[in-house]
Amino acid sequence: MKEKTHKNKKRPGVKSFLGGTILTDERFTRQLPFIGLIVVFALVLITNRNWSERTIRQIESVQNQLDELRSESITLSARLMDVSRPSEVGELVEKSELGLVSPIRPPRKIVVKKNK
Repeated sequence: MKEKTHKNKKRPGVKSFLGGTILTDERFTRQLPFIGLIVVFALVLITNRNWSERTIRQIESVQNQLDELRSESITLSARLMDVSRPSEVGELVEKSELGLVSPIRPPRKIVVKKNK
């Protein structure tokens, strides 16, 4: 008797899969919540991967911009140090013919006494 019931319960084959009758099978419909959960997890995994790859590309872009700005800052700092040397300032003043002359005597401190 057990053999007969076992023979009646055939496993779904290619014909039932292609015909669509497998979707109405009780064994398949019992697994639908689990299959749905797996699909949701797969979608979350795909979304998370795309988001992380986009974030990594943005980080690399910002890192490249930072490197460019850092090198530009170093270049400008060196140029400013070169231009602000006293000898360079003196040459620029002479070229612009402003009539300024370097002082011969060192600067003195002016002290003002307060009246009480």
